[in-house]
Amino acid sequence: MNEMRLIIASDSVGETAELVTKACFSQFNMLNNVVDTIRLPYIETHENINEVISLAKEQKSIVVYTLVKPNVRAYMQSELAKHNIKSVDLMGPLMGLLEETLEEKPLNEPGMVHKLDEDYFKKIEAIEFAVKYDDGRDPRGLSKADIVLIGVSRTSKTPLSQYLAHKRFKVMNVPLVPEVDPPDQLFEIDPKKCIALKIDPEKLNKIRIERLAQLGLKNDANYAKDQRILEELKYFEEIVSRINCEVIDVSNKAIEETANEIIKIITRN
Repeated sequence: MNEMRLIIASDSVGETAELVTKACFSQFNMLNNVVDTIRLPYIETHENINEVISLAKEQKSIVVYTLVKPNVRAYMQSELAKHNIKSVDLMGPLMGLLEETLEEKPLNEPGMVHKLDEDYFKKIEAIEFAVKYDDGRDPRGLSKADIVLIGVSRTSKTPLSQYLAHKRFKVMNVPLVPEVDPPDQLFEIDPKKCIALKIDPEKLNKIRIERLAQLGLKNDANYAKDQRILEELKYFEEIVSRINCEVIDVSNKAIEETANEIIKIITRN
């Protein structure tokens, strides 16, 4: 068999068309070594298409294309037909069917799949960050974090970190305990990215008693005693005063409500 020439033309980088083409090639043993493929990315103008047509005529190539803008796709189709060039439109027919079925106009923006991929990987990176720097494990995370949450035990620091991570924020949380000095870096970072989680003593007492019950422990542990809680909250106020950061009262707020308030503060700052 003579060598087959193929042009992949795309208004983005052309990876989608190339992957589909390779999947098709894999079904034909004889194509393994006889296909010469050229990828032409960022085909966005009539002039770009003219270059594709010229090359396809010169090399007697098949053209496989993914073009989302209707006017660009229409021009490609007319030029291919005019010059009798074999071709496959990978996206046009399906986009037309979806538009008709959904009764919604497509965005017609090239490269959206890569934007979605980038968004996905940012989310994964943020989730991994929240796990790695949970509970103040490594103070080096303070300078890298988008948001730093501080508060006493049972103020929802960890679930908030995970929730915000799904919104693509890198979050580190630091527990405040009177017997343990917070890392020095906490007082060196920009206070605008630090959020202190305040809670009512009575509410905290109930939460801690419930936590002890879950662990099968008695509710008379020092962890849930009023005096201990007041001591911790006093220490919390001292640290907040040193940092001079925003404070959110989480006493009667759901995780989602607190997270949205944090996002508004961070965005504003």
